[in-house]
Amino acid sequence: MPGMAASPKIFEFLAFPDPIVAHWLSWIPPYENETLKSYATRMCERIEHENPILIGVSFGGILVQEMAQLIPTEKVIIISSVKAREELPLHMRMAQKTNLHKLLPLQWVENIESLALFAFGKAIKRRLSLYRRYLSERDAAYLKWSIDQIVNWHPTAPTSNLIHIHGNEDSVFPIKSIQDPVLKIPGEHAMIITKKNWFNQHLPNIILGSEVQENLHSNVSNKIPQS
Repeated sequence: MPGMAASPKIFEFLAFPDPIVAHWLSWIPPYENETLKSYATRMCERIEHENPILIGVSFGGILVQEMAQLIPTEKVIIISSVKAREELPLHMRMAQKTNLHKLLPLQWVENIESLALFAFGKAIKRRLSLYRRYLSERDAAYLKWSIDQIVNWHPTAPTSNLIHIHGNEDSVFPIKSIQDPVLKIPGEHAMIITKKNWFNQHLPNIILGSEVQENLHSNVSNKIPQS
């Protein structure tokens, strides 16, 4: 599941060996005032296999955790995302109390530079023309709904079999707020694109369970090559 506003094209550089079969999910229009649980229920209808491994990036990581509360999963992998409300940066947590995010002008969500900055982090400023192609979901109602779901997210229960991969330079969800267990690697919020070599080397092993998963509770970043 890609991040907010992004299309499955963000996964275009990933190569999965047999026996892994990847299925790309994409955002669907939310109903008016739809809850995240309701949205997750509708997204689960697009899952074709039993006991899947769900992978989500950024807001997509939040969504797959909600989906995992509704269907049996073998594993849930979140990338550049959060697994608890306390991991959201302070300004997002405060937004729930102030509702200032609901006052964002339409021009903000329709501005490609502002949207790219929110979706991919500060690093995109150097390569904005490249990142434009990944931002396919620009409907204002969807974007405002997404932001509202992020700042108001209260997970009802921890997600079992969760693996959290996070960049140490993430500017959207800063690493200082991310709690263990987490696999920290060098990278920014858009590292699913910029660190494709790392993901192609390690993500298949993490999916299949042959990576040193038991060490996720310790300093895994020192145990796994960070190329």
